Amino acid sequence: MTLIDRHIVRRLLLGYLFFTGALIVFFIVLHYVEYIDDFMDRGASMREVFLVYYPSYIPEIVRLTSPLALFLACLYVTGRMAQGLEIVALQMSGVSLYRLLRPCVALALIVTGFMFWFNGWVVPVTNRTVVAFDEKYLSKTPRQFDLSHLHRQARPGQFLSVGYYDRERRIAYRIALQQFAEGRRLAYRLDAPRMEWNDSLQAWVVPEGIARHFEPDGREVRRPVRRQQLDLPLYPRDLARTEREVEAMTLPDAAAHLAALRRSGAGHLGRPLVAYYSKFAYPFANLILVLIGVPLASVRRRGGQAVQIGIGLGVAFAYLALQKLIEPFGYTETLPPLLVAWLPHLVFLAGALVLVARTRT
Repeated sequence: MTLIDRHIVRRLLLGYLFFTGALIVFFIVLHYVEYIDDFMDRGASMREVFLVYYPSYIPEIVRLTSPLALFLACLYVTGRMAQGLEIVALQMSGVSLYRLLRPCVALALIVTGFMFWFNGWVVPVTNRTVVAFDEKYLSKTPRQFDLSHLHRQARPGQFLSVGYYDRERRIAYRIALQQFAEGRRLAYRLDAPRMEWNDSLQAWVVPEGIARHFEPDGREVRRPVRRQQLDLPLYPRDLARTEREVEAMTLPDAAAHLAALRRSGAGHLGRPLVAYYSKFAYPFANLILVLIGVPLASVRRRGGQAVQIGIGLGVAFAYLALQKLIEPFGYTETLPPLLVAWLPHLVFLAGALVLVARTRT
C-alpha cells in the first residue's frame, strides 16, 4: 500500500466512523421524539429506554446506515480532493481514477465482509431485545401468528393438521395425524381433541384420542390411546411463526428454521425468505455505493460539495426506495424472494459499473 493509498483509506475510515456516529445519534433522537408519548403512557422507565433498548437498537441502526455512511464519507473525501484539484494533479502525474478507486474498493470490501458477519450473527442477537421491547411498549397491535387451520408435513407421507394452536400454553387442539403408505394409501390416522408439548420429554403427547389402522385389504382397526407420546420432528416454534422471527435469528438458525418450515409443509414463506436472502444481499450495498460515489464526486461541479452530497443523497434514497418498492412482490411470491432480495443491488451495481467506465480517467 502506497502513501496515497494509506492517506485515502485513513480519511475514508475517519469519515465513515464520523457519519456512522452522526446517523446513530440522528436516528435515536428522531425515534425518541416520535415515541416518547408511548414510552411514558406504557410505563417504560428511562433506564430501560436508554440503557437497554437503544443500546440494543444501535447494531440495527449501524446495519441499516452503514452503506449510507460509507457513501457519504466517499463523497466527502473524493469531493474534497476534486475541489482542491488533488485529483487533477494526480491525473496529470499519471495516476488514473481507477488507481484512486483501488483503496476505496479495498476498504469497501473489508466493510462489506464485516457487515456480513455483523448482520448475520450480531444484529439478530440484539434484535431479540428490540423486538421484545417493541411488542411490550410500542406495538399498536399484538403480533399476528398463524394459529388456525395449520397443516404441516412432518415426514414424507406423514401429515399433521391442527384446528387451533395456543402458542402460550403450547397446546394444539383438534389434531389429526395421518400416515400414508406407498401409492398414497392412508395407512394410519390419529384423531385427538388436543396435543400438548412436554418439556421433559421434548416431545408432543396426546392425552386421549382414537387411532385407526387401515389394512391393505380395506379392514379398519380402531383403538383408543391414552398419554401417547408422538414421534414428530416438529417443535412448538414450527407451529406458529411471526413476520419478524427471521430478523432475530442468526444465519444458521434462520436457515434451519426455514428448512423446518419447508419440511413441515408451511406455506406463505415469502416474507421470511426475503428477510433471509437480504441478510446476504444487503451488505453488498456498501461496496456498490462506493463504486458509485468515487466517480460521482471526482468531477468538479458548480455549487461544490453541497451539490455532490445532494446528488448522493438522491441516489441513496432511490436505492432504498427500489428495495422497499420491490419487497412486496417477494412477500406475495409474485417474484422469487431470492430475486427480490438481490435485484436492487444488481441494478445499482450495473449502474455503478457504467458510471465508472464513463468517467474520465
